Amino acid sequence: MRSHLLEGKVRHRRARPVEYALEHDVYYFALDLSELDEVDRSLRLVGWKRRNVLQFRDDDHWPVPASDLRATVLQHLRAEGEDPSGWRITLVTNLRILGYVFNPASFYLCRDAEGELRVVVIEVHNTHLERHLYTLRPQAAGPRFVASMQKDFYVSPFIDMDGRYTVHVADGPAGLRIAINERQGDVPVLSTSLVLTRRPLTDRAVLRMLVSHPLMTHRTIALIHVHAWRLWRRGARFQRHGAAVATAQARGTGSPQPHASAARQMVP
Repeated sequence: MRSHLLEGKVRHRRARPVEYALEHDVYYFALDLSELDEVDRSLRLVGWKRRNVLQFRDDDHWPVPASDLRATVLQHLRAEGEDPSGWRITLVTNLRILGYVFNPASFYLCRDAEGELRVVVIEVHNTHLERHLYTLRPQAAGPRFVASMQKDFYVSPFIDMDGRYTVHVADGPAGLRIAINERQGDVPVLSTSLVLTRRPLTDRAVLRMLVSHPLMTHRTIALIHVHAWRLWRRGARFQRHGAAVATAQARGTGSPQPHASAARQMVP
């Protein structure tokens, strides 16, 4: 089974409007989307299309909630001009824990039949129950995947919509590193990174993650609000959601897709 766990740290460093840094221990599931049935059969604590302590649901992903996530991703790649025949799609994400999930960002690592990382799709969620996709291809050939895109989705209430991201992905045998840097013109605004080590996907490893990182998804949403409060206390200027979305639409970059309701995130 190619699916596995990833354990490590997430780091954020804001350069403006106020300097602020954070670092937290995290873990993720790296799921080969062709192996979901095998993952469901092999692990006692993980369920697909059924309730369990940890649950993967297709409709927790994609702007229009997916009913068959692998087929949806492949269809998206074809619409983007790719021929994904024989491609392997690995989703780096968190699962529902006791019925709740919030993923600020999930990553679809799309490798061709020769194992080359051809496309990275980043699925971003915000606290307004919206989802957005960035579909990236490498700017140049090389051992590290580097791409950039214009910001067109509201995430932080303390950073406006006038920005551009550069994404670095290093997907090696021992681990995965993802760095996303945001700039406004030539001015750095935010640097984020995930530095993760690969772990086997076994019952024992899953149990260890649940014990050493309790209620990961609940903790994620709580920490988002804690850090937002701290930034506000330090004088960071608040960017209202409606105005930011209107700015993105005026630029012609489209608008995010809301999904169902907040309750959907809570119901196992």
